[in-house]
Amino acid sequence: MLSFLVRKFFQVALTLLLISVVVFFMLRFMPGDPAQVLAGQDANEELVEAMRDRMGLNDPVAVQYLTYLKLVLKGDLGNSIRSHQPVIDEIMARLPTTLLLGFSSIGIALVLGLIIGIWAAVNVGRWPDYMVLLGALFGVSAPSFWTGLLLILVFSVYLGWLPVVATGDFQSYILPVATLVPLSLAVFSRLARSTMLDVLSEDYVRTALSKGVSGRVVLYRHCLRNALIPVVTIAGMELARLFGGVIAVETIFALPGAGRALVDAIMTRDFPMIQGLVLVLAFVFALSNLLVDVLNGIIDPRIRRR
Repeated sequence: MLSFLVRKFFQVALTLLLISVVVFFMLRFMPGDPAQVLAGQDANEELVEAMRDRMGLNDPVAVQYLTYLKLVLKGDLGNSIRSHQPVIDEIMARLPTTLLLGFSSIGIALVLGLIIGIWAAVNVGRWPDYMVLLGALFGVSAPSFWTGLLLILVFSVYLGWLPVVATGDFQSYILPVATLVPLSLAVFSRLARSTMLDVLSEDYVRTALSKGVSGRVVLYRHCLRNALIPVVTIAGMELARLFGGVIAVETIFALPGAGRALVDAIMTRDFPMIQGLVLVLAFVFALSNLLVDVLNGIIDPRIRRR
């Protein structure tokens, strides 16, 4: 298990390094001059050039990246061009909102998806199965921004039960989570259904049933563990997709999260903030996938030897 974890941590470190390289060099070749943004649009050329020297933008790009990497390894992501505050402080202030929104959505979708998928597999070919398939089709077809606007229209405008924008309490997260859950729920329920159907057709399941073992015991003791592996694996990739949807949802509901901060940073050409946010979010994705690999290794010990 230790060698398995060391190998996975090395993969995480390599992934983050590659992401930092790609993001850093992409931003350097994007239109817009951060020195001009920091100095102001009306600043003269001498002031802009002095700002470029101070920010190290006149150095070769490779030298700029090595300098940036040294600071990142020390935990310094630079200062925001827009607010002049340390990037790490702003990210840490906004990240809990994004993590709460993302992980609560994926958790609800995963648990409900497993329950609904297993229910559909047990009742395959009957009305519960058709209902699940129809609901999953609707879930994967409805874009998150459309779902969010529809929920706002019904529960905020017409019924007045929930706030349209964030107020800082529990109610602020109900509609955003409800916006993110349907697509992930559809993915998990369909995958759990198909995987459970495959497991139920295995010879060892038929043998256990023929020996008089209770169907409930066979389902939860023998089938569920094998059906969990692909569902948990997809959960890691689904979390990455979900965090992409969080950016739009935070903008729609005016939640002060990292996704909304990323949109604002892109609009204002705040390069240090963009780099810091992408790196921190990539770190969250990498740790999430590491957790998925560990869980798969616990469910099926054979995975650790691969």
